[in-house]
Order: sequence, then C-alpha cells, then structure tokens
Amino acid sequence: MQSLGNDFVVIDGVRQHVALSAAQIRRISARRTGIGFDQLLVAENGNGQDEDFGVRIYNADGSEAEQCGNGMRCVARFVQNKALTDKVSIAVRVSGALYRLTVHDDDRVTVDMGIPEFEPDRVPFVADRRCASYSLELNGKSLTMAVLSMGNPHAVQFVDDVVTAPVATIGPGIEHHRRFPKRTNVEFVQVVDRSRLHLRVHERGVGETQACGSGACAAVVAAHQADLVADAVQVTLPGGDLGIEWAGGDTPVYMTGPASTVFDGTLELQ
Repeated sequence: MQSLGNDFVVIDGVRQHVALSAAQIRRISARRTGIGFDQLLVAENGNGQDEDFGVRIYNADGSEAEQCGNGMRCVARFVQNKALTDKVSIAVRVSGALYRLTVHDDDRVTVDMGIPEFEPDRVPFVADRRCASYSLELNGKSLTMAVLSMGNPHAVQFVDDVVTAPVATIGPGIEHHRRFPKRTNVEFVQVVDRSRLHLRVHERGVGETQACGSGACAAVVAAHQADLVADAVQVTLPGGDLGIEWAGGDTPVYMTGPASTVFDGTLELQ
C-alpha cells in the first residue's frame, strides 16, 4: 500500500499468526531483492472492548516504531478492503495508544493523532526543562529545533527552502544524537504562509521518505506554537499534500490524506 509515496507492506495478522524476526523484516524491505517498504504493518485483533484492531509497526531496518500516521490510514483501508470490518470509524491501538480512524467515501482517511507531548522525558529527549526550542550541537555547529512527540519523537527545524535543506547530511546525525535515547524523526519545514507548509522528513530507521504523517503533524504543531500558522494547514511533501488541523493546547491533532492499495500477494519466508 502507499500514501503519498510513503509505501508499506501490510500483513493480515487477524486470520493468521505473524511473528517476524528483524532479519526477515530487513529482507522484505530490500527494494531490489525483496518487496521494499518504508514501514511494515501487521494488523491484529483488538481487545474486543475499546479497540477494533491492534497494529505493530516496523521500520525498514527491523526496529519497531511507536506510530506512523500514513500507515494508520493504510491500515484503515486495508481492514475494510479485506472485509475484516464494515465500520467507517475504526479504533486502533499502537504501542499502548488508541487512535480513531475515519474512512471517507473517496480514498481519504482522517486520523485522530492525539494530543502532542512536549515534556522532554516523555518524548524522550535529554533536557533540564521544557523549552519552546532547543540548541543541539552537531559536528561543531549549534542547531535550533523544536522537540515533541506525536506518539513518536520528532525534531523540527525551520528552513528557508526545503529544496536545499541538508536532509541527507544533517538528518542522520540528529536521528542518532545522544540527546534522543530512542532516536528521532527529523523535520525540515519551510513556512509558505499561515495556511501552507512545505516539508521534507528524515524518518528514524528509514531515511528520507516521500511523506510522513506524524512528521507533518509535528511540523504544524511546532509552527503553530511559534504563531507561524493558523489552525488548519496544508502540508506539501515530496509525495503530495496532507491536511492537518490543530487548535492548540490540550486538543488532538487531526490529519487527513489518501491511502491506496498497490498490489496483493503471498510471500513465503524461509
């Protein structure tokens, strides 16, 4: 499946037991010798009470991720297309957090991404106290960024032009910086006006991707906190546009965008 070029292998873990090793995940992720993906998603049975499904998310390097906004939209369409549910409002649990997915009549899905978290120890990020922005030392330079969690960690930098932003050179250094104990996603954000952002994202465990849903949410939250954007923002990524809404404070972030199936298949693992 894909959402704005952010591509996924989605596996039905409801009708079959799925247990993959990190080595198997890396083998599937190889774009020349496997299938290739940014993340692998396993949809499983929910608890039958407040959640319809559980989802496990794995990066291309085999590590497990706490959240993936674009992937969540794909999961919503996947469970409908596979007749695992007939609901249009679907509750999914990922890494202990519950998300509400709303499937629209077209190819779009809206995800309630929850309330942003700014406390450093909850991101997690090493800092003495919560600040609007932080200075990070990298390769002898001081970089200024906002740090927050959208269920997964994000470091957001504002740049003059995303086209020339040093995503490939600075992104990995920030991802693996010692102040991010669980590593981080890295956003490079260009503010066009109060209703539009341009964005490129270096994703933790993957590298730069065509789109990142949680990264788009983090970018809008950071820009909103700095009073650079309004409550509703169009975020343009290399793969296309996402609609993000956040009213600020202790309110949830809503993300709307497309999701579609590329092909179905069967994979035999040794």
